This record gives sequence, structure tokens and C-alpha cells, in this order.
Amino acid sequence: MLSEHFSDPEKHREAGIVLPVGCGKSGLITLAPFATQARKVLVIAPGLRIAGQLLADFNPTNQGMFYRKCSLLPGPEYPEPAEIRGKSANRSDLDEADVVVTNIQQLQRGGADNRWLADLPEDYFDLIIFDEGHHNVAESWDVLRMKFPAARIISMSATPTRADGRLMAGEIIYTYPIYRAVQKGFVKHIKGLVLNPSSLRYVRREDSQEVEVDLEEVRRLGAEDAGFRRSIVSSRESLATIVDASITELRRLREATGESRLKIIASALNMEHSKQIVAAYRERGMRASHIHSLEDPKSNDQVFAKLDRHELDVIVQVRMLGEGFDHPYLSVAAVFSIFATLSPFVQFVGRIMRVIEHNAPGHPLNEGSVVFHAGANTIKAWDDFKVFAEADQEWFKLLTEQVPVGDKPRAVDPTEDMERREPEPDPVHITKPGAVSLEELPLLSDDRLREALATLKQAGVTPEEYGRATDQLQPIPVTKQAHRQASRLLLDEIIKTRAGRLVKDHGLNHEGRDLDTRRLGRGNWLVVKAAIDIHAATTVSRSTSERDQYSQAEIDLILERLDSIVASVESELFNGRS
Repeated sequence: MLSEHFSDPEKHREAGIVLPVGCGKSGLITLAPFATQARKVLVIAPGLRIAGQLLADFNPTNQGMFYRKCSLLPGPEYPEPAEIRGKSANRSDLDEADVVVTNIQQLQRGGADNRWLADLPEDYFDLIIFDEGHHNVAESWDVLRMKFPAARIISMSATPTRADGRLMAGEIIYTYPIYRAVQKGFVKHIKGLVLNPSSLRYVRREDSQEVEVDLEEVRRLGAEDAGFRRSIVSSRESLATIVDASITELRRLREATGESRLKIIASALNMEHSKQIVAAYRERGMRASHIHSLEDPKSNDQVFAKLDRHELDVIVQVRMLGEGFDHPYLSVAAVFSIFATLSPFVQFVGRIMRVIEHNAPGHPLNEGSVVFHAGANTIKAWDDFKVFAEADQEWFKLLTEQVPVGDKPRAVDPTEDMERREPEPDPVHITKPGAVSLEELPLLSDDRLREALATLKQAGVTPEEYGRATDQLQPIPVTKQAHRQASRLLLDEIIKTRAGRLVKDHGLNHEGRDLDTRRLGRGNWLVVKAAIDIHAATTVSRSTSERDQYSQAEIDLILERLDSIVASVESELFNGRS
């Protein structure tokens, strides 16, 4: 198909391929150079982690390299790979290579004056492969198109659109629908679990009035009010229901399969929110940690290592465990963030779609669940996901015709990108959710579900019927001691985060000595954190050495007043600085 598509280079320069997660995208990338009879190939990933995985698929020193693992080439004359990363590579490495692998950031620095692009002739590469190609509509990728004008381009992705609704470049010449991947046992069979509160009480901060609404109104507010959506996923009372439901589902899957290594992945709005979620899981006895792009890479690596050693039950992230991340024991996706468009939702749900038992459709270990609250408007993303899961080639052709590349991006939901915004009080404070029922939503429609079940039965497997009656959520008990201990750790983590944000907002280096007026050898971050610690202790008439003695009421009071505490510290340390 690739050979035929590129047979007329004047007519077809780019091609798009859509494959669900776990359906051989990496293998296809290693085969594409042969299908197109390429001379020298540039493979571009959206980040370092995926670039490393792709390099391993080409690296002959790796026993699991794709050509060797699938017995496709006799060897030892495999295509010669090279990697562009920092200053460790030079031009001679690229000249010796058949395949050059890099992440897009390496080629973005300096734009058209990037040292790699500037030194290479226009005909250096005759094939460019974009992994996670839905990114390739950005202007920064156009530099590559113009630099190598004769190179054919292949974009591969699990989803054809970006978060702003723009379609990835190139005619989509092949798609593999998720429903077929389920039939074949290539991906897990996913279902949705939506939390439906019978009623919900909340206090409006604008007038401090408590309001009680029914489920229909919760759904309406979730669909229309961005502030209400944010409150649903961040207010302690409603957040707890998502935590409880995801733990309940994880326990069900573990008991049904006997596999204790199954895990939860949770999506958060920002770093502070992720720490709040971690605390909620920990006080319920779950081993939970978070990763974040702003954390020390060594800290993130330690969390990844714990995940790989199965020392975690829950991993919380902010758009970090997205494309290409491979840990098949992630089986429950807990949604604490806002997904206004399909692409980021598919990327997140894709983390739980990798199968544990390969080529075993209907196997109990190949089930996954997505847990979300009715008030967060995730149902819109779920409905779009259902359409996407059943999509065939004609649907993608229609999509291509209706959404040409270059269309004006959609307006972004203000709650989608919380990471660059200061924490602010939720517009409403959820005080009490009523009884919460769990409604199960099948991913596939009735016709597709029957077709999938028929295939499973032919294989001798009778999977559990999806779409059972709703169950009422039973809250998971939390001891007061566990709550206090988790809250204390949360307070420590949030103070660290606020200190770091304050230093960054004033343009200072964390390790610099600008604020060390007493010449104690302390970095800026440590000075700010110590000041916040002192103010926090003063708030409850304690010394900083007594934090382990704080009661729950004292911790709650400090958290409630943390905004004003940070403002006071900012005034003391930064006022008068130029």
C-alpha cells in the first residue's frame, strides 16, 4: 500500500496511517523503509522516551530488536542506526547510518538555523517517518518539510487529530479499527464506568449559598460550566468518589484474574492536584506516586522503576504517560482531568489498552475500565471515543474532507491546561454528593459488541456480558490516622510545589543565592520553602519542628490559608527586588 501510494511522488508526498496502541506501529516503522525502498531514513518521535524505544527496535545490539524478534532479516547486516541526542552525535555518525532516530526537540532548537538541519543537504533524507504523527501539523514540523523537499513523509498515530482538533498531515491510507483489534485480542476490551450521583450539594463561593441539584442538573452543569467541571475533579468530596470507584474496580479485576500486579493510572490537572490525588489513594492503603515534567528527572525515574518492579498500585500523571508508554498491567484509568477533545482522551485511555495475554481475545486479563464522573463532561469524550473505536476507512475519508489541515484551531476549554495557571479557589465547593451509582458503558455499540462476542465465542471464550445493571458505589473507609498522615505528607508536598513556583515566577534559579541575605549557603528554593514553613507553623501556634505533631484540624487550617501564607512570604522576600 505504501509502495503504491508513493508511486507518483508529484501527486502523493505524504501518507497517514492510524493504528491502535499495541497493534504494531513500531514494527511498521521498521518495515516502512523497505516498502518504500528508502536510501536514508529520518525517524522522529515527539519525546525522548519514545525515541529511545524506536532506537531499540533498530539497534542490532538489542536482543529484542524488531528484525531479530520477528525473524524478518537473517542478519547480521541489519540497517545501521544512529541517534541524534545532544552533542553525543556528529555528522560522521549520520553519514554512516541508514536510519537516524531523534526526538523533535533536537531539530527545533534554533529553528531553520538548527545545527543539524543547517549542515545537511536537501536530499540527505528521502524518507521521513513521524511517530505520533498527529503532532506534525505544527509549524515547527514544517521546517522539516521545507528542508527536505523531496523526502516522502509517513505519519503514524493512534489518533488522527491533535488536541486543538487539527487533523494530522497526509492522506490517511490505512486504518485499523479498535473493534477489530478487540476481536483479534490485540488490545484490551475497554468499558466506561461513569459515576452518577443521585444528587449533589455545593456551595457557591460568590455568595456562600449552598445549592442541591439532581443528576440531570449535574450533567448539564458539567457540560456547560468549566468551573463546575474543575470543582468535580478537584473538590475533596467528589474526588473521593472517583478514587473509591477506581479502587473498587481494581480490586474486582485483581480478584477475577488472580493478578495482583494490575494497576491504576490517573490523570491530574497539575502538579498540586496530582499530589492531592496521591494523598487520597494513600490514605485508603494504596501505594501511589506521581510523575511530572517539572519534577527532577531522577525522581521520575525512581517512580518508573517502582512501577516496573510492581511496587505501586497507582501512578498519577499530568499528560506525561501519553504516547508510546508501555506498561500492560495498567488496567484502570481514573479521570481527574478535563478532556474536551478526542485526541488526548484516546492517548490517555491508550495507556490501559495494551494486552497482557497476547492474541487471546476475551481473556480476563485483557479487560480495562475507564472511571469518570458524570459532572466532568467526560461522557462527550467517551461518545467520541466510541465512534472512533468503530471507525472504518470511509469515516476517516469523511473526516479528512470535513477537517482540512490548516483550519482554525478550536477554542480550548480553559480547564484543559491548568499547568501554566496559578491555583485558584474552585468556583463552587462540593459539600456532599448523594448516593453514587456506577453505570457501565460499553465501548462498542450493540452491533459491534455482538460481532465481537461472536468472534470470542468462536474462539471458545465466553466473556462477561458488558452493560450490566448499575451498582451503587460503596465508599472505602478511611481511618482518621491514615487521613492525617496522608494530609501531612500532602501539606509537605504542596509547600514544596508552591515554593518552587514562587522562585520560578520571579525568574530566579532554584539553586541561586539571590535570597540568601543571611549568607547561610541556602539556595533560593530552600529560603522560600523555609519561610513558608515558618508562616505555616505560626498559623497554628507551632514551631517548624512540630509538624509531625499537627492534628488534622491544624493541617486543614494551614491548607485553607496557604494562599495567603504564600502571598505574605512573597511580599517579605521579593518586594523591593528589581
